[in-house]
Amino acid sequence: MLCLGLEGTAHTLGVGIVSSEGKILSHVARVYRPEKGGIHPREAARSHASQIKAAIGEALEGAGVTLRDLDLFAFSAGPGLGPCLRVVATAARALSVLTGKPLVGVNHCIAHVEIGRLLTGAEDPVTLYVSGGNTQVIAFEEGRYRVFGETLDIPVGNCLDVFARETGISPAGGAGVERLAREGKRYLPLPYVVKGMDLSFSGPLTEALRKYREGEDLRDLCFSLQETVFAALVEVTERAVAHTEKREVLLTGGVASNLRLREMLGKMCEARGASLFVPPPEFCADNGAMIGWTGLLAYRHGVKQRVEEAVIRQRWRTDEVDIPWRR
Repeated sequence: MLCLGLEGTAHTLGVGIVSSEGKILSHVARVYRPEKGGIHPREAARSHASQIKAAIGEALEGAGVTLRDLDLFAFSAGPGLGPCLRVVATAARALSVLTGKPLVGVNHCIAHVEIGRLLTGAEDPVTLYVSGGNTQVIAFEEGRYRVFGETLDIPVGNCLDVFARETGISPAGGAGVERLAREGKRYLPLPYVVKGMDLSFSGPLTEALRKYREGEDLRDLCFSLQETVFAALVEVTERAVAHTEKREVLLTGGVASNLRLREMLGKMCEARGASLFVPPPEFCADNGAMIGWTGLLAYRHGVKQRVEEAVIRQRWRTDEVDIPWRR
């Protein structure tokens, strides 16, 4: 059985073709990059709409199949930016009607967990999902993926991206912050906000920007910002590991490529006797293969949708999704 997955929750348009045996036959990504500032949802959606036909064609060619060979279409139904979600949902509905094959809407956050489990061999992990759009600590309990901790304001990836943008760091985004952080030598105190099991990143971001405007060394600020927000993430993840008594931790999302975060999380896992799993970078980031794979899991365990039911849900929470494939 073959599924074509369409990802389009934010700046990445992804198309992936996956088999029911878990083999990724192709994986195509197109990333919208604004000339300045953050993502503008309508402009990102226009970019996705202009490229989706070519991206699907490239994915089919890469997999060596045609539309007739596919058995299922899956799309990212949420959470995400409404205009971007509508592009991939419309494409999936059109493909379903054109071919007469079924379609399934997939929760983006759960797709990150499932592609991570597939590619790393982790069976039942506590997942730290960190990106520009989401920050959640997730684990499977009592028939569903439960959110054990999450950001109360901005995601950690957004925190690092905004700091890089406001201070003119190049390369832009978290990669630039990570590069300069390696040269930082002095820790500058920043707000450390963990409320119960939840986190807040707007305070450390605001204070880091204030110190930058006062003339503090940018390398020290990058070092301090990373140490502060990553320590909070590791603390909440460790609490979830202790509460659930699981022995695996999965790190995924775009921020998972940060080597300092991996190092800090690795030390926590070692101290807890847990194993750390990290998927390859292209599958930590948003991608169509994760949507295709999770769509296959859902469809093969009875999740069916009529075309008219295939709608988007911008605020679709991780813990609202039925998970019949893990019962």
